[in-house]
Amino acid sequence: MIRTRPFTDALAAALTAGTGKPVGKGRRPDGKPLDYYILWRIDRQTSGAPFSDLNEDATLIYQVTSVSAPDPVKPGSFGSQAQLEWLEDKARDVILGRDPATRLWLHPLTVPGIKVMARRPDIEAGGTPDPADGIMSSASRFAFDLTST
Repeated sequence: MIRTRPFTDALAAALTAGTGKPVGKGRRPDGKPLDYYILWRIDRQTSGAPFSDLNEDATLIYQVTSVSAPDPVKPGSFGSQAQLEWLEDKARDVILGRDPATRLWLHPLTVPGIKVMARRPDIEAGGTPDPADGIMSSASRFAFDLTST
């Protein structure tokens, strides 16, 4: 059976390592980061073998919310579109980027007992800027097709 939590942990670690930005799983990361990601698993679909069989396949869909926020020590500051777009681009690079020569993933997702068969964009949920508090955010969704090893 494919366990969701170890894959979520590996995805969050890859996103943190590849972007240098903190990642919160289902919530804002600890501390007071100025820009960060929130990683949500929003769907799980299984196929193939029954749950009791170790050869199950699954598709996990995650939402990566990029957040650009004001600097609390600078009154009047605000999140910026440039920063938000940088965060979005970096997340896409980490999740979907491949080496052009080898076609291998630039950021492997290694989870014991799980093989990643495919990664792909899912849907773009869109932006949710809040001009009142200077926070800008945008949500991108990615699907991962997995099989047991």
